[in-house]
Amino acid sequence: MPFHSITPPFDIIDDQPDFIIVNKPENINFHDEGELGHGFFNQVKHWLCKNNAASELYPVHRLDKMTSGLLIFAKNNDTAQAFQQIFQQHNIQKYYLALSDKKPKKKQGLIKGDMVKSRRSAWKLLRSQNNPAISQFMSYNVGNGCRLYLVKPHSGKTHQIRVALSSIGAPIMGDILYTPHALQSALFDRAYLHAYALQFTLNHVLYEYIKAPNSGEYFLSPELNQQLSNIDKPWLLAWPKI
Repeated sequence: MPFHSITPPFDIIDDQPDFIIVNKPENINFHDEGELGHGFFNQVKHWLCKNNAASELYPVHRLDKMTSGLLIFAKNNDTAQAFQQIFQQHNIQKYYLALSDKKPKKKQGLIKGDMVKSRRSAWKLLRSQNNPAISQFMSYNVGNGCRLYLVKPHSGKTHQIRVALSSIGAPIMGDILYTPHALQSALFDRAYLHAYALQFTLNHVLYEYIKAPNSGEYFLSPELNQQLSNIDKPWLLAWPKI
């Protein structure tokens, strides 16, 4: 049966001969969780192979369990290695959306510092700059007591965006690990972090992808979606130099 005649259990954003772009749902671990079942990567891989859409699949990057949004998977080893170079050389632009219900220390700017392990499974940001996590952000008032953050990471540290926003007094709504009052955070219907846009060049071809969140009461508000229409292509915004 042809691949596209079967509805996959996940959103396919683009299906290229050498890679596929999918929209990861929130609250699904990237890796397998033992008795809890397959992680998202193996769910995608098994479905593609079963339906003759790919014979192999390679992870290119990852998203936290709580994070939804755009993910790249390579369909062969050569493409996986090409993407590895793209990421290592920082030749890919990634943009995330996050919501906070706390008043920030600043509305836009640069968050930069070394990250070290903290208590539980959390990380914290330091003032030192030996091997810093670097994130730029812009923020917008979207009503309902919420502020929308458009974040452009320039490094790929674990929990980078979550730590960065927490460090400026604007922890992500629903992020229990980095919210001071975890019980209050648990009341939200999801953690409000989404991998929103990607731009990269592969084999001399420019690719651009944008996918707005499709779940979460606050992500689906009219005010937020009106604001997203104003930042439809985040790479065209006037980002200050680092």
